[in-house]
Amino acid sequence: FVSRESLKEQARLRLREFDVGDKFSHLPLRKASVLLPLLLRGGQLHLLLTLRSMQLRRSPGEVCFPGGKREAIDKDEIATALREAKEEVGLQPEKVEVICRLVPGIDKMNHLVTPVVGFIEDTFQATPNPHEVSKVFVVPLEYFVKPRNYNTLPYKTPSGRSGRLHCFIYDDHEHKMSFKIWGLTAQFAVFLALVIFGKRPTFEVDYDLDNLISSSENNFMSLYESLYERKKSNL
Repeated sequence: FVSRESLKEQARLRLREFDVGDKFSHLPLRKASVLLPLLLRGGQLHLLLTLRSMQLRRSPGEVCFPGGKREAIDKDEIATALREAKEEVGLQPEKVEVICRLVPGIDKMNHLVTPVVGFIEDTFQATPNPHEVSKVFVVPLEYFVKPRNYNTLPYKTPSGRSGRLHCFIYDDHEHKMSFKIWGLTAQFAVFLALVIFGKRPTFEVDYDLDNLISSSENNFMSLYESLYERKKSNL
């Protein structure tokens, strides 16, 4: 039996090894951030996710983490993630124990999206902003390395390389519905689970699991460079 505090402490130590700080903040892309809220429930780490409102122009009805575009008032990526989480699900910034920033991703709109990881209390009661969020739910973090219902979706990177998108179907008993978690949201969740658990998933990933830090950063930089080359060739 592992105590709650030691579970959290192990996760903190692992995450701090992977903290990129502001290493990628200088890249000349528009910025966005998401908060990956971790909580302990029933002796297991869980991740909080949201279902986007059907009223939204972009990606309506899709699962994502609380987050959005950087605004002038935000001093860094962490501030963006905390502000957005407060606006979307009523999570007060002081109720988040921020642990680290992980390697960013690039979304469909070519924003540099930084995942900010933080612990929240398991007693947190979300108050979703109905204009942005239709549901808030939690998934055991382990589901992102040992899923019951998983497949991959093929896609082409900006440079024309073939890649794969993770796609999870999670049956949520609380809401009596299934959620489809895919794309960048799934990528961040998988990476977080790999970092914390340090074990091989039951499916293929595009990382060298023995050199997770360097391979994740190299993957990101090759994606960024292919985007940059494409931008130059379009000028």
